[in-house]
Formats: sequence, structure tokens, C-alpha cells
Amino acid sequence: MRNLAFSLTTTFAALAFLAACGGTDPAGTGGTGGTGGTGGTGGHNPLGETFTKVVVVDRSGGASDRQDVWVTFAQPFAVGDVPPGATVAARIDGVDVPLQVDAKATHADGSLRHAVLTARIPTLPGSGSTTLELYPVEAGEDDASVSAADLLATTFDAKVSVDLAGKHYEASARSLLEAKEGPRWLDGPLVSEWSVVAPVAGPDGAHPHLTARFDVRAYAGNPSVLVSVTVENDWAYEPDPQNFTYDLAIATDKESVYTKSGLVHLRRARWRKAFWWGEDPQVDVEHDIPYLLSTGAVPHFDPTLVPAETALANLDAAYSEKAYEPMGIGLTNPYMPSTGGRPDIGPMPGWSAMWLLSMDPRAKRATLGTADGAGSWPIHYRDKETDRPVSLEDHAYMTLLGNPGDAVNPETGVSDAFPACGGDCSSPYEADSAHQPALVYLPYLLTGDRYYLEELQFWANFNMLQSNPGYRENKKGLVQFDQTRGQAWSLRTLGQAAYITPDADPMKKYFTERIGYNIDWYKKNYVDNADANVLGILTNGYSLYEDGTTAPWMDDFFTWSVGHLVSLGFEDARPLLEYKAKFPVGRMVGPGFCWIFASVYHLPVKDMAQGTFYTTFADAYKATLVHEGQTALESAPCGGAEMAAALMLQEGEMVGYSPSTEGYPSNMQPALAVAAESGIPGAKEAWDVFMARSVKPDYSTEPQFAVVPRP
Repeated sequence: MRNLAFSLTTTFAALAFLAACGGTDPAGTGGTGGTGGTGGTGGHNPLGETFTKVVVVDRSGGASDRQDVWVTFAQPFAVGDVPPGATVAARIDGVDVPLQVDAKATHADGSLRHAVLTARIPTLPGSGSTTLELYPVEAGEDDASVSAADLLATTFDAKVSVDLAGKHYEASARSLLEAKEGPRWLDGPLVSEWSVVAPVAGPDGAHPHLTARFDVRAYAGNPSVLVSVTVENDWAYEPDPQNFTYDLAIATDKESVYTKSGLVHLRRARWRKAFWWGEDPQVDVEHDIPYLLSTGAVPHFDPTLVPAETALANLDAAYSEKAYEPMGIGLTNPYMPSTGGRPDIGPMPGWSAMWLLSMDPRAKRATLGTADGAGSWPIHYRDKETDRPVSLEDHAYMTLLGNPGDAVNPETGVSDAFPACGGDCSSPYEADSAHQPALVYLPYLLTGDRYYLEELQFWANFNMLQSNPGYRENKKGLVQFDQTRGQAWSLRTLGQAAYITPDADPMKKYFTERIGYNIDWYKKNYVDNADANVLGILTNGYSLYEDGTTAPWMDDFFTWSVGHLVSLGFEDARPLLEYKAKFPVGRMVGPGFCWIFASVYHLPVKDMAQGTFYTTFADAYKATLVHEGQTALESAPCGGAEMAAALMLQEGEMVGYSPSTEGYPSNMQPALAVAAESGIPGAKEAWDVFMARSVKPDYSTEPQFAVVPRP
């Protein structure tokens, strides 16, 4: 028989019967599944062969086995593992279990890239776990989906109430679903999720700025529903934007969920609360770490690294002090432009890297809670016409900087300027691209939560629209105007948005085109430019200082980001990676350059007397010794006792705080890792020299820079 979808009013006796029957056909296929099969289809795995596993963990604390446990999570896939025409199935100890596959994104070859998976676990050991094996099968016809009518046959409701300036406003998920079933995020026989949206409204009508969004997830035959309510104050072109202070209440038809008096809802910000209507299933998923790292979807952290127990405990304690609530930001620094190393700066924040490398629930709680707080930053600009982040295609001259005239479209004479503040628009949080953490990409990648996807899109868009329109070439969204590190993190976020946004989302094309515009700009100005410097450094934007030096650690951030784009499948970036890889490689093994100084804070790259860039690393090294006041070391053996004594370091220790997980050698490591992947001459040797240095950090306490080359 096929996967069976029961209505929400199905009795538990019927569910027990389903469990006794096995609940599925021998193929174990779900919402987009079909009949089983064998043999290869041109992908990495033949049909029926397990390519990854996930562990489903009971977090209830009970001792008794639990029956019919539902779990939803997201999974990235390596190119070819789920070929075109195939889907994913699941089994436990060789026995197939029902699995619904909501495919979201595909690779260039048509194979599955990312999907939200929902499984029904027949038996989950109390306070124990079970392992789901995932494997490809031929796709078949869809089964009937869980319907909104099933949900509305219950007493379900979730409301948000706002008391503001003596007026009462509210929005009801039930009323919105009854009026019009919203678009489905999940759609199948095991689970459906609807998104419904409306302004909070009162006796005098809708509030012009405050809008409620409900994501409602209902499981077949299950009396529990997951609700995510988001309230936004982010319409891009609504007149008189400002902060609003109100008393908040969230409730279901059964109970009060959350209340807060005097909540200051910041302009251009949003908050969300997720909760269960009915019983919380208290279940978790631990992904297959080596497989995640192999997909190319995440930075390739050292797979042998195990986060220290003390670090996980400290992280949990730190997050507990700042646990997210509306308009909170969790573990992030409220002033992003703050200088100095910190755990949120890197390919991904330290807490996210700890979750990725451990699957520890404490690191997960800190990562997801801080990701929830990403909405609190005043960077959100939503277009009422499209209900999506405001687009440079529609408003090419919008900007957060410059003069009013800069926002006027010269062809139409229409201004794309955002409305002036209509009251208090202050915020305790300041965002910028140069110190921007990757707050929401990993949370969306592993949970499939739509809130995190939209956050990723908002942040990627903010990085483009913050500049003067002319600097970004208007609708192209170029980021070349920024500090080197700002370019690095903006490219990372933009590339991730283009990579993971679902194929059916109109923003997919939007972000993909803009990452293409940016790659083309860098290729034109460096790879295809005969006059470009031969050292492989960035020279545009705010890359160079007045004394002819550059910050090599910032440049290393950029090099890693380009390598990350290549690992995400943006092959057009490969020539740029090969160009940029020359700089970290040359500092390690370039003739005449001592690698001990590869991680200096400022490195001279330009002969100011001649007004030209150095053409050899030997020249750059000589200038570095002058800049550092170490000309006596010009003839000293590289990394020897004489050099160590002069620099007050150990023999073979690099400058720039080598023991620190946030030091400049640590900043360099991801760049060297992707340089090694590029295969340019000297890259492997450079990596080997770097790994043989005498003083290294303990990444088990903070792993955000513990990136190594992919096999």
C-alpha cells in the first residue's frame, strides 16, 4: 500500500493500526516518492544505496518507548546523490519508514541539492535514539496532502494581540486560514505547512506598519501543530516608519503562550516566536557530520575536530544569560562595527561551527536562538507589492547612503528613496557588512525553517542596498565598494542566498544574477586584466592604506569567500580563486618571503616612491621588514632561533597571535585551505608549511577558523 495520510481527527487506535501495518510500501517512499528500484542512475549512488544517516533523538527524558513520533528536518545533498527523476527514502534497521520529501533546491545537473524531510518513526526508545538511513529511489506520484480543512476541523487557533497607544490590534491564524489558505511551504501526506499573513487590525482597521505572519505546520493524524508567529515593522515604502512600543500577548485557543509589556518594536525589524499547539514532541536530529562537510554546502571544517566539553558548557551558560526573546539578539555583538576578534567573525560563528562539528543540543540551542534574533537588526526592507525583500530590479536607485538626488532614477525622474523617519527610529543595534556574522544560513540549511530563509535573503539584500547606487552599479548589486572584509562577508552571504533559496522562489533568480554580476566584475578587473597586480591582492574599495600596505588577514577572508563560492557550485568563480590563491600561497612559499611574517597585521604591497605594486614576494618581504622595524632579519634563516629571539616568539611560530583561535594565522587558515583546493603551483606545499608551524591554536574551544582542504 502507499503512504497513508490520516486526517487530524483520526483516532489513536487508527494510528496504532497504521504502525502495525508498517505504514508504507516496500520502497519506503513519501510525498514525492514512488516505487523502489535498483541500479545506478548516473549519480554518486545507485538507487537503494544509503548515502547518509541521521540520528533521531528522544529529548523527553522518559524511560518508555514512544510510538509514532514525527520529526521534520532539512538535509543538503551532494551533487548527484539524488539524481534527476529520483527522490529520497528512509529505513531503520533495514525496514522502510514513511518519509515525505519537500524538495527545495536542485544542483546544476538537476540532482537534489536541498530538501525538507519529514519522517514518522514507528518506535523511538525513551531517552534513546534511532538511526534513519537515507537512500535514493525512483520518484513516483504524490499522495494526497494534509489539508487545511483537517486542521480547521479542530479547535486550533493562534492569536497575536497588540495594545498600542490605547488601541487593541490582533491577528488570528485560524481566521486567516479560513479566509484563504496560504501558500504551502510543506505539502504532502505526512505534513503540510501554510504561511498566512495580514496586518494586525483593530476596530479602526489595519495598522499601517505592524504585520503578523503565521507559519502553521500540521501533521497527519497528530494532535500537535507547530506554529511560528512573526510580527514585522519593515514595509520599505510605508510613510512615517518608526519604532512602536506596545503590550504583546500570544495565545492559542487553549492557553497563553507569551506576554510582554512595553515591547519596543524597532523600525526595519521583526521578531518571532515558535511554539506547539498541543504536545511538544521533544525530538531532535543529529546529522551525519562527515556527509554534511562533503556536500560543499558548508565550510570544510576539520572533520577530526571535537568541540571541548568545557567550551560547550561555557557556550550554554553564555547563551542562557542572553536567551532570545522579541527584539533580542542572542550572542551577537550589538555593535557590529566593533573592532577586534570575536567568536561571531569567520566563515561561520563559533557557536554555529560548534553545532556543526558536534550536533550538541546546547550549541544548537545557542545557534537557533541567536538566529531567531537576526530579525531584531534594523536591516529589513520588505516590498508591499511583492511581499518579499525589496528588489534592486524594481528599485535600482534605493540606498541607505548618499544625497537625496542619488536615489532618483535619471530615466524616469522617480525617487527610490525610502521614506523619512516619522518618529523615534533609534536602535541599540548597528549592523554592517565588514563584521557581519553568518547568523542564519546553517539554521536554514539544517532545519528548513522558512523564517531563517527569509532572514538570509534580507541580509544578503541589505549588503547590496546599503551603498550609494552608483558604486554598486545600480541594479547589479556590486559589493566592490566596501572594505575588503565587507566584500568578503557580503559575497559569502550573497552566494549562500543564491545557493540555497528554493528553485521556485522568485528571489532565486534575483540572487543568482547578482552573484554572477559580482563574479564577473572581479574577473574583469583582476583575472582578465593584464594590468592587475601579480601578487593576487585586492586593490579596489577600501583595500589599501595610504602607506601602500594592505591587511592580509582581510584579504584572506575574501580569498576564502571566493573558494566557498566555488564549493557551492559557482564554477565561474574558479578563475578568481586561482588568482586570489596566489597571495596566501606566495606569503608561505614565495621565493624570498619568510612565512613567519605571512600573518602580519599590515603588509606593504606597493612601492610608494614609484607608485607601483611590487611584482615579487621578495620585494614585499623586504618592505615588510622595514615596516616592522626588523631589517636586521633580512639575512636571518626563516623560522630559526635568531628570528624567534628578535620577535620574542618560539622557533617556527608565526607573528600575529599564533596561539589564538582569532589570531591572524587563524584568519589565514581558511584562505590557505581553499588555495590548496585550487591546485595552483605551490598551494599544497604552502598548506604543509603552515600545518608544520610550531604554535597552533586549540580550535576545540572556538572552531570558526578550523577550515581544512577538501579531500
